Amino acid sequence: MPLSGEAIRTMNYFDDISVTLRRILTVLPTLTAEEKQRVLEHIQKSEPSYEGVVTAFTAVAAKE
Repeated sequence: MPLSGEAIRTMNYFDDISVTLRRILTVLPTLTAEEKQRVLEHIQKSEPSYEGVVTAFTAVAAKE
């Protein structure tokens, strides 16, 4: 069964997120301990989170 355009766009969004996360991991070693802590706190408070979206997809898939 072919994918809808919306499904393909959604997968592309996650590809974009993965690229961004790789960039963040590249920069991580250059940050000071204080900067790492502040970035970590920011990420932890960010909503919706990557993990939250994955959880939502998993919950919907389990119902189907």
